[in-house]
Amino acid sequence: MKYITTVNDQEFVIEIEQDNHIVVNGERYDIDFQHLPEADVLSLLLDNRSLEAVVEARDDMWEVLTKGEVYTVKVQDERAYRLSKARGAAGDVAGEASMKSPMPGLIVAVPVSEGQAVQKGDKIIILESMKMENELRAPKDGVVSRIHVTQGASVEKDQVLAVIIDPELDEEPIVGEA
Repeated sequence: MKYITTVNDQEFVIEIEQDNHIVVNGERYDIDFQHLPEADVLSLLLDNRSLEAVVEARDDMWEVLTKGEVYTVKVQDERAYRLSKARGAAGDVAGEASMKSPMPGLIVAVPVSEGQAVQKGDKIIILESMKMENELRAPKDGVVSRIHVTQGASVEKDQVLAVIIDPELDEEPIVGEA
Protein backbone atom coordinates (compact mmCIF):
# COMPACT_ATOMS: atom_id res chain seq x y z
CA MET A 1 0.00 0.00 0.00
CA LYS A 2 1.18 3.54 -0.75
CA TYR A 3 1.16 6.34 1.80
CA ILE A 4 1.81 10.03 1.28
CA THR A 5 3.76 11.37 4.23
CA THR A 6 4.28 15.09 4.77
CA VAL A 7 7.22 16.14 6.96
CA ASN A 8 7.83 19.89 7.35
CA ASP A 9 6.01 20.69 4.06
CA GLN A 10 7.98 18.06 2.14
CA GLU A 11 6.01 15.12 0.72
CA PHE A 12 7.27 11.55 0.50
CA VAL A 13 5.55 8.63 -1.22
CA ILE A 14 6.12 5.51 0.89
CA GLU A 15 5.31 1.95 -0.13
CA ILE A 16 5.51 -0.75 2.52
CA GLU A 17 6.61 -4.13 1.20
CA GLN A 18 6.10 -7.50 2.93
CA ASP A 19 9.77 -8.49 3.15
CA ASN A 20 11.22 -5.90 5.58
CA HIS A 21 11.62 -3.30 2.84
CA ILE A 22 10.09 0.08 2.18
CA VAL A 23 10.26 2.24 -0.92
CA VAL A 24 10.51 6.00 -0.35
CA ASN A 25 10.11 8.17 -3.47
CA GLY A 26 11.18 5.21 -5.60
CA GLU A 27 14.27 4.30 -3.52
CA ARG A 28 14.22 0.93 -1.72
CA TYR A 29 15.46 0.55 1.89
CA ASP A 30 15.98 -2.44 4.19
CA ILE A 31 14.10 -1.84 7.42
CA ASP A 32 13.78 -3.39 10.87
CA PHE A 33 11.36 -1.73 13.24
CA GLN A 34 10.87 -2.46 16.95
CA HIS A 35 8.84 -0.85 19.73
CA LEU A 36 10.72 -0.77 23.04
CA PRO A 37 7.83 -0.55 25.54
CA GLU A 38 10.02 -0.14 28.63
CA ALA A 39 11.25 3.24 27.32
CA ASP A 40 8.27 3.94 25.01
CA VAL A 41 10.79 4.40 22.20
CA LEU A 42 10.75 3.15 18.62
CA SER A 43 13.95 1.61 17.33
CA LEU A 44 14.52 1.58 13.59
CA LEU A 45 17.29 0.06 11.51
CA LEU A 46 17.21 1.69 8.09
CA ASP A 47 19.84 0.24 5.73
CA ASN A 48 21.83 -0.77 8.83
CA ARG A 49 21.71 2.75 10.33
CA SER A 50 20.20 2.85 13.81
CA LEU A 51 17.62 5.50 14.72
CA GLU A 52 15.55 5.91 17.86
CA ALA A 53 12.44 8.04 18.11
CA VAL A 54 9.62 8.97 20.43
CA VAL A 55 6.39 9.12 18.43
CA GLU A 56 3.10 10.54 19.61
CA ALA A 57 -0.25 10.99 17.88
CA ARG A 58 -1.67 14.54 17.91
CA ASP A 59 -5.07 14.97 16.25
CA ASP A 60 -4.50 13.90 12.63
CA MET A 61 -0.72 14.33 12.84
CA TRP A 62 2.22 12.63 14.53
CA GLU A 63 5.02 14.29 16.44
CA VAL A 64 8.33 12.49 16.03
CA LEU A 65 11.27 13.31 18.28
CA THR A 66 14.59 12.02 16.96
CA LYS A 67 18.16 13.26 17.26
CA GLY A 68 17.00 16.23 19.36
CA GLU A 69 14.56 17.54 16.72
CA VAL A 70 10.76 17.37 16.73
CA TYR A 71 9.05 16.80 13.39
CA THR A 72 5.35 17.13 12.65
CA VAL A 73 4.32 14.32 10.33
CA LYS A 74 1.07 13.69 8.50
CA VAL A 75 0.49 10.24 7.01
CA GLN A 76 -2.34 9.54 4.58
CA ASP A 77 -3.12 6.59 2.35
CA GLU A 78 -3.57 7.44 -1.34
CA ARG A 79 -7.35 7.70 -1.11
CA ALA A 80 -7.36 10.03 1.91
CA TYR A 81 -4.63 12.15 0.31
CA ARG A 82 -6.59 12.59 -2.93
CA LEU A 83 -9.76 13.48 -1.00
CA SER A 84 -7.83 16.00 1.08
CA LYS A 85 -6.35 17.63 -2.04
CA ALA A 86 -9.76 17.72 -3.74
CA ARG A 87 -11.24 19.50 -0.72
CA GLY A 88 -8.34 21.95 -0.67
CA ALA A 89 -7.26 20.81 2.79
CA ALA A 90 -3.55 20.58 2.03
CA GLY A 91 -2.60 20.56 5.69
CA ASP A 92 -2.27 24.25 6.64
CA VAL A 93 -2.95 24.85 10.28
CA ALA A 94 -5.52 27.63 10.70
CA GLY A 95 -6.27 29.70 13.78
CA GLU A 96 -4.02 28.83 16.68
CA ALA A 97 -1.51 26.07 17.32
CA SER A 98 -0.71 24.92 20.85
CA MET A 99 2.83 23.64 21.24
CA LYS A 100 2.82 20.79 23.76
CA SER A 101 5.73 19.09 25.43
CA PRO A 102 6.40 15.74 23.74
CA MET A 103 7.79 14.38 27.03
CA PRO A 104 8.56 15.44 30.60
CA GLY A 105 11.64 17.62 30.96
CA LEU A 106 13.24 20.90 31.93
CA ILE A 107 12.97 24.14 29.96
CA VAL A 108 16.52 25.19 29.02
CA ALA A 109 15.61 28.33 27.06
CA VAL A 110 12.72 30.26 25.55
CA PRO A 111 14.35 32.24 22.71
CA VAL A 112 11.11 34.03 21.72
CA SER A 113 8.75 36.42 23.47
CA GLU A 114 5.02 36.99 23.41
CA GLY A 115 3.96 39.12 20.45
CA GLN A 116 6.97 38.07 18.38
CA ALA A 117 6.36 37.06 14.76
CA VAL A 118 7.78 33.62 13.92
CA GLN A 119 8.05 31.48 10.84
CA LYS A 120 7.41 27.78 10.58
CA GLY A 121 10.52 25.97 11.81
CA ASP A 122 11.76 28.80 14.07
CA LYS A 123 13.08 27.66 17.46
CA ILE A 124 10.45 28.40 20.13
CA ILE A 125 11.43 26.30 23.17
CA ILE A 126 14.51 24.28 24.10
CA LEU A 127 13.56 21.33 26.29
CA GLU A 128 16.03 19.03 28.04
CA SER A 129 14.78 15.49 28.42
CA MET A 130 16.57 12.16 28.68
CA LYS A 131 19.90 14.07 28.85
CA MET A 132 19.30 15.62 25.42
CA GLU A 133 18.39 19.13 24.39
CA ASN A 134 15.36 19.11 22.09
CA GLU A 135 14.53 22.14 19.95
CA LEU A 136 10.77 22.58 19.68
CA ARG A 137 10.03 24.55 16.53
CA ALA A 138 7.07 26.58 15.32
CA PRO A 139 4.58 24.37 13.50
CA LYS A 140 3.41 27.32 11.37
CA ASP A 141 4.00 30.98 10.54
CA GLY A 142 2.35 33.29 13.04
CA VAL A 143 2.68 35.32 16.20
CA VAL A 144 3.57 33.93 19.62
CA SER A 145 0.43 34.85 21.56
CA ARG A 146 1.22 33.09 24.83
CA ILE A 147 4.21 31.48 26.48
CA HIS A 148 3.28 29.29 29.42
CA VAL A 149 6.79 28.39 30.66
CA THR A 150 10.03 30.05 31.72
CA GLN A 151 13.64 28.95 31.69
CA GLY A 152 14.29 26.39 34.44
CA ALA A 153 10.67 25.23 34.69
CA SER A 154 9.87 21.52 34.86
CA VAL A 155 7.17 20.39 32.44
CA GLU A 156 5.08 17.28 32.00
CA LYS A 157 4.23 15.42 28.82
CA ASP A 158 1.41 17.16 26.87
CA GLN A 159 1.74 20.37 28.88
CA VAL A 160 1.06 23.43 26.68
CA LEU A 161 4.29 25.40 26.40
CA ALA A 162 3.35 28.14 23.93
CA VAL A 163 0.56 29.16 21.58
CA ILE A 164 1.07 30.52 18.07
CA ILE A 165 -1.76 32.29 16.26
CA ASP A 166 -2.27 33.48 12.71
CA PRO A 167 -0.91 37.02 12.24
CA GLU A 168 -4.39 38.32 11.32
CA LEU A 169 -5.71 37.27 14.73
CA ASP A 170 -3.05 39.39 16.46
CA GLU A 171 -3.91 42.66 14.73
CA GLU A 172 -5.98 45.30 16.45
CA PRO A 173 -9.27 46.12 14.75
CA ILE A 174 -8.89 49.09 12.42
CA VAL A 175 -11.11 51.98 13.39
CA GLY A 176 -12.42 54.03 10.46
CA GLU A 177 -10.64 57.34 9.88
CA ALA A 178 -12.56 60.60 9.70
